[in-house]
Amino acid sequence: MNEKVLKTLEYNKIIDQLAELASSRGGKELCRALVPSDSLAEVQAAQQETADAFSRILRKGSISFHGIHDVRASVKRLEIGASLNAKELLSICSLLETAARIKHYGRQDTAQEQSDSLDSCFSMLEPITPLSTEIRRCILSEDEISDDASPKLRSIRRQMGLTNDRIHAQLVSMVNGSARTYLQDAVITMRNGRYCIPVKAEYKSQVPGMIHDQSSTGSTLFVEPMAVVKLNNDLKELSMQEQDEIQAVLSSLSETAAQYAVMIQDNYSILTRLDFIFAKASLARSYNGTAPVFNNRGYVRIRKGRHPLLDRKTAVPIDIELGRDFDLLIITGPNTGGKTVSLKTIGLLTLMGEAGLHIPALDRSELALFKEVYADIGDEQSIEQSLSTFSSHMTHIVEILKHADPDSLVLFDELGAGTDPTEGAALAISILSSLHARGIRTMATTHYSELKVYALSTPGVENACCEFDVETLRPTYRLLIGIPGKSNAFAISKKLGIPDDIIEDAKLHLTEQDESFEDLLADLEASRKTIEKEQLEIETYRAEVEALKKKLEQKQDKMEQQKERILREANEQAHAILREAKDYADKTIKDFHKFGKENINLKEIEAERSRLREKMNGVEKNLSYKTDNRPQKKNKPGDFKIGDSVRVLSLNLNGTVSTLPNSKGDLYVQMGILRSQVNIRDLILLDEPVITGPNLQKTGSGKIKMSKSLSVSPELMLLGKTVDEALAELDKYLDDAYLAHIPQVRIVHGKGTGALRTAVHNYLRRQKHVKSYRLGTFGEGDAGVTIVDFKS
Repeated sequence: MNEKVLKTLEYNKIIDQLAELASSRGGKELCRALVPSDSLAEVQAAQQETADAFSRILRKGSISFHGIHDVRASVKRLEIGASLNAKELLSICSLLETAARIKHYGRQDTAQEQSDSLDSCFSMLEPITPLSTEIRRCILSEDEISDDASPKLRSIRRQMGLTNDRIHAQLVSMVNGSARTYLQDAVITMRNGRYCIPVKAEYKSQVPGMIHDQSSTGSTLFVEPMAVVKLNNDLKELSMQEQDEIQAVLSSLSETAAQYAVMIQDNYSILTRLDFIFAKASLARSYNGTAPVFNNRGYVRIRKGRHPLLDRKTAVPIDIELGRDFDLLIITGPNTGGKTVSLKTIGLLTLMGEAGLHIPALDRSELALFKEVYADIGDEQSIEQSLSTFSSHMTHIVEILKHADPDSLVLFDELGAGTDPTEGAALAISILSSLHARGIRTMATTHYSELKVYALSTPGVENACCEFDVETLRPTYRLLIGIPGKSNAFAISKKLGIPDDIIEDAKLHLTEQDESFEDLLADLEASRKTIEKEQLEIETYRAEVEALKKKLEQKQDKMEQQKERILREANEQAHAILREAKDYADKTIKDFHKFGKENINLKEIEAERSRLREKMNGVEKNLSYKTDNRPQKKNKPGDFKIGDSVRVLSLNLNGTVSTLPNSKGDLYVQMGILRSQVNIRDLILLDEPVITGPNLQKTGSGKIKMSKSLSVSPELMLLGKTVDEALAELDKYLDDAYLAHIPQVRIVHGKGTGALRTAVHNYLRRQKHVKSYRLGTFGEGDAGVTIVDFKS
């Protein structure tokens, strides 16, 4: 891929963002060396690695690669038998500990987790735990070796401690004793690594010893008393033995590390590559990227793509197609409308995809594998080379025409600009025709009407435009394929204050053909808006139908389940009744045989008949009054209030509580025209929603009178209505929605000229029960809807 296009399309800024997300120096180097590939297998493998790392981040959380040090130079020194210092050994230890942590992160926790392309990298990591543990045991920091590094080192340091104590004891006795009057200060200091005391110059003969230094004024001499010279010599000798032993410990650790030099090198390479791969995944996560589907047919289809360097909250997603029905796309429209951003978006997303990076677009977006991307974007005039704007563009276009082939993507911004419009348009048409004839995928932006006509009249060439709202003088940044754009110069000038007579005079200078073409574009734009409005209404109706269909299906399923349950329970009850009847019949026949003997006992016959009658009465009572076999909560007198809805079990009727329960638990229930006294044991409280709000009236029975506002939809459709009709319907709808306690509603007024939206907002501003309102965001309907929140 040529370096010029990487800079033109700002690919280097994406790489800078990627490098910031890598933790190690080696990972950052891999990020900065990342360039697009023209091999389909390499691109797909890189995309799969990014996708697998992204999946692991979502599943297990992010992983830090801090602790990876560049040990390549140290490994080379180990290979030639050199000894490493403490810092180098600690770097190797940190690398191995990071390898152990990353390897643990890479383990699949459950059998349900499928293997992915990163499993091999994680499995090849060798933490060499014995080596890292030994280094940590022996080396405490870059400047400190542990006493436990070796028995000899421990012994030497113990002797050094004892010698230090003896020196201090000797010097303290002198400082606090006979030599105190000869000292400048009662302190013990060190000079040239030996313990000394500060002696006044005039008393130097009173303190025998070796002079190591003097003060700047010469009034103080730092003397090593003869009493501690031998002890200082012993301490110096022990210090040298300590350094020799420390070097022996480092040499031993280096020899052990040399045995694993190849493994250490492999660990470094694998960890830096994993750091690089997870940096790609973190970048994709930052802009919610997806893996594009690549093809070698030259077909591009980007779904809701966003330029990754724009703010994702404000950037408008665009849909771009190229290479299937047409291989040349000409984008027209006013300045600052998003034409250049559209060019850069398709070019940059192509480069990112070929580099193995996810793209900020919806899933199932497709990209073609282009071996080269050429872009002529921006003003590149050069004073040093005596090149004007037009000349600089032509120089670049000459190179593009020379090297472009069917495996290339070519992007032109304002093709043919910077010279006479007639000649520029003719030259632009010829350049595009040449590329079109060679089957090269091309996108170009222009203001020339001749190119719009060329696209309309040439097979395989398509128009597109960036939508512009003339009412607000703001672009919507939507890319509309299949519709040529208008410059809107007259409309914009009029809105900005150019007098009408000048506008009308300017229109007279248009040829009849130009005016007819502009009128055609205006008609196409009006037709497009009408179709979009109708499509929005159709989608709304379709959603309502689907919701009703789903609700009906759920209701039907519930009825079928209830039917099956009722039939099953009825069959079980019938079976139980028949079995019980058979048992009683058998028992009765047996009793008749028993009482049919000579010794007839009338009292026993009567008692048996009474028991049978009581059993039958109990069954009849259950069949008559038992309407709900579910266990009921035991009612308390305080549970009932006047106006509560209840169900009377014995009568199988619903009613309203008229009085509070007395001491026996009896109260009066109004059931239609029937008013009866019932005990609370025979009642079930019915759950009903409590409706509160203004302007609600209570009836004499205490029940809240609720209107049809309970069935209000959370959305009001005002499309196609005049301002007066819409405001009348909006007024009634807001009252009903507020009474129904809907916290938030959606007003669909469309975009259009903005008059209906303005009227709706002015009306909402005056409503006291409206807490706030705002235009819809992306996914809610954008500026075509208003979201209203009510006060609680």
